[in-house]
Parts: sequence; C-alpha cells; structure tokens
Amino acid sequence: MTKTLASPQQMNAIDQKVQSVQPKMFKVFMLNDNYTTMEFVIEVLQSVFHKEDAEATSLMLQIHRQGQALCGLYPFEIAETKVAKVHSLARVAGFPLRCILEPN
Repeated sequence: MTKTLASPQQMNAIDQKVQSVQPKMFKVFMLNDNYTTMEFVIEVLQSVFHKEDAEATSLMLQIHRQGQALCGLYPFEIAETKVAKVHSLARVAGFPLRCILEPN
C-alpha cells in the first residue's frame, strides 16, 4: 500500500482555502439603563467578557456617559451566547441590563 503525498503547490492551495474561510464577525454592545448598578456592569464585563479591572471600569463609564460601549467582536454563535449570558445574569440579579449584536 503506497501513500501519495501532496506536492508543495497542492499544500499551498489547501492552506489558502483554509485560511480564507473566516466566520462573519459580530460586535457586542452593552446598553445603558437607569437601574443597573455600575458595580454589576463591571462584574458582568469581567465575568462574561473577561475584561481586567481598569478596562471594565472604563467601559462601564463609557456605557454610562455615551449610552453604549463595544464589549467585543466575536463569531455569531459566541456573540449570541455572550448576549444571552448577560441577559440571564441581569434577570437573576433583577436588573434590566441589555446587550445587542451588530454585524461587523
């Protein structure tokens, strides 16, 4: 039984095809409301979006002052999961905190 190895040109063509298949990315924005505490927003940014203290605080202030902030850029399924996680945590805590998705 003999195995046929791909030529370097064939391998290069395969690599280019694999690299060119990029998932469509979506922006996840967190929206401001008048009820969710700043501390809870920071906790969510740290636990769901894995932000460090300083970045979470900066994003929380941007949300508070500008009405929204970009929390991350993810493939659709991951973005959708993060939005659902934020909504679930907020609902359990009794807050109306919301996130939205936008195509990149």
